[in-house]
Parts: sequence; structure tokens; C-alpha cells
Amino acid sequence: MAANESPMTAGKPIRCRAAVARKAGEPLVIEEVIVAAPKAHEVRIRIICTSLCHSDITFWKLKLWFRDFVKDPPGYFPRILGHESIGVVESIGEDVDEVTEGDIVIPSFMADCGACADCKSKKSNQCSNFPFKVSPWMHRDENSRFTDLKGETLYHFLYVSSFSEYTVVDVAHLVKVDPAVPPNRACLLSCGVSTGVGAAWRTANVEAGSTVAIFGLGAIGLAVAEGARICGASRIIGVDVNPDKFEIGKKFGVTDFVDSASCRDKSLSEVIKEMTGGGADYCFECVGLASLVHEAFACCRLCHVSLAFVKGWGKTVVLGLDKPGTQLSFSSFEVLLSGKTITGSLFGGLKPKHDIPLLIKRYMDKELQLDEFVTHEVSFEDINKAFDLLIEGKSLRCVIWMNQ
Repeated sequence: MAANESPMTAGKPIRCRAAVARKAGEPLVIEEVIVAAPKAHEVRIRIICTSLCHSDITFWKLKLWFRDFVKDPPGYFPRILGHESIGVVESIGEDVDEVTEGDIVIPSFMADCGACADCKSKKSNQCSNFPFKVSPWMHRDENSRFTDLKGETLYHFLYVSSFSEYTVVDVAHLVKVDPAVPPNRACLLSCGVSTGVGAAWRTANVEAGSTVAIFGLGAIGLAVAEGARICGASRIIGVDVNPDKFEIGKKFGVTDFVDSASCRDKSLSEVIKEMTGGGADYCFECVGLASLVHEAFACCRLCHVSLAFVKGWGKTVVLGLDKPGTQLSFSSFEVLLSGKTITGSLFGGLKPKHDIPLLIKRYMDKELQLDEFVTHEVSFEDINKAFDLLIEGKSLRCVIWMNQ
């Protein structure tokens, strides 16, 4: 739909289809739901297409035992999952001036209010007004905009819930984008590709000629490789248990491969330090295992040590999330004397409203690869097939068209 969306629905509830996760681990149920009108600072959008991220799989499997760890357990059901998407603004609530009806927008699970100290700073992509958390509600009033036809509340996911033909998103989570960009590519920038590329580009600030090691060549790890390639890294080492990932990784700049299942009597860090003559300049953990974080930190380049100075530059970036309660343990001696650093990277350190349009321009200018991430495309009716493909390791990103 071009210019304006249907003005007849503005301010009224909309009845549409959504894929609802009724129980943990069970197939999604496509059913009719009611989507409320947007309140102040909110926008209701019609989803064009959405892609399936592994985070959707993770939280689809979770149960309420998480209540012991967080105030709002991520295992809430029934829930409308989905957070990688692109859509058209159908209607806006009060006090919304960034977008208008008919605009093409990308939702982001990371807020970017543009007004708080953190959003104004170049040092952080966290928003202090709307901090990230895995909440089942809208940000401002901690309530839902979804109900089923029986009036039961349906919970939100990551402030987006894109597995619905219509959804309501706070304007702090929306990025207006060029309508010329193909929607089945732009949707990838809501989460996964942006996270990986941003980790290399913004968080690590990978330098031209540097050496990079990536633990895990799923979609996030491959996006890190793509980001490192764009930054000019001369050597990009991929580490995975699946040797087939090397051929896939080559498309994104991976130059070397380590099969972690075949290291035999050597640790991964020993293998990579031998390959690089002392360690990689930048290491990225993209799986979510504490043991791999330790290996990544161990194979980061050590410092030069003499009686006169200590200089180190190896940096480890953590993108994977291990199970709740998992601890990391490092020797204080190693941390102090090695000069190496370790940091987390949520959404790749990107500021959504500023950086997503830059990534879109790079794609349109043929600098950033997005096409290669899309391995499958299905209709909304086949959304459970997308889950099967990702769980079976047969897809990187599966794009789901709401109405092809």
C-alpha cells in the first residue's frame, strides 16, 4: 500500500491474524487476535515480512522456572513472538511526530529515545529512559496491546511481536527507512545481521589488516565476519563444529577455518595462537557458552612485556548468551598483566535510529551483503516450517511474508 494506510481503522481496534505461541516448544497457532489502537508515543504498523531469529527459538522453549531469576520471566505464555521485521505505519498515537501513516519502518528491540544521556552519548547504545529487558509488556504502561477473541491477554516479545499482521510498537523502538529498500532484506537489520556487523564495526572497531577469530558461524558469527570484512580485516578465522560452515563463511570473508571437534590434544586457544603467531587481535564469542568465552579470551593477542612497559591490545567481544546464573572466571594476574580486554555487545553497539539507515545505505551501495543471509522464504501460513528449518540447522535466515 502506497501513501496512507487505511484511515478508517485509526483509533480503533484491529482484528487480524497472528501466530501465537500457546505453550513452550509447541507449534505456533495461527489465529485471529485483537490489536488495540496505539496510545501516546505509540505506532501501529502492518507487518510486511518478518524473519526468524534464534532468539525467538530460545524464548519459545523457555518455561516459567525463569521466575527465580528475573522479575518478568521470559517464558510467559501465550505470547506473540518475532522481532526481526519491517512494516508500514497504519496509524499513530498522540505525541508522535517522527513518523506518519504510510511510512516504512523497522522495529528494533533496542530503544533509542534520542533524549537521555546515554542516547546522546557516543559511548553507549543503551537507553536509560527505556532500558533493555525481556518484558512481556509495552514499555511505558507495562500492559499489552494484544488479546485473543476470548479477551485473554497475549504477551509481547522484545517490544516488537512481529508474528502478527499488525502490531503496536513504541516510537522509541522504530526506525524510519528508505521505502526503496527490499523488505525481505531490510528486515534482517532488526537484530541478527546488525548485531554481528555492529560488533565488528562499532564495539570492536576492527582495524584494517587485523586478525579476527569468530567462535560459532551461525548467522550472528557470519555477520561478524561480514563486518570484519567491511572493516578490512586481513585474516578472519571461523571456528565451528560443522566443517561445512567454512564454504558458507567464505562468502562473508572467512579466510581460515578451525573444526573445534577435531582439535584432539590441543585447546582451541592453542590452535589459534599457533595459527596467528601469538593470538588474534579480535575474538568474538557467538554461541553462548562460558567455556568458549574463556577460549576466546585465551587466544586474544597477548601484550609485549618488558621491564619498561606493558602493552596489550587483544579484545574479546561476547555476543552469545549462556543459561541464567552462568559465571565467567578469569585470573586477576592474567587480566592485569596481559592488557587484554573483554566486553559484551548488545545489538552490536549500534544506535538503531542512526546506524540502521547507514547499514541500509551500505546494502543499497552493494558494500554490505544481505542477500546471502536469506536461505529460505515462506508464507505466513508456513511459519512453523521456518522454525523447523532453523532448529535443524538448514537455514541462516528464513523470511516470512505476511501476505505475499
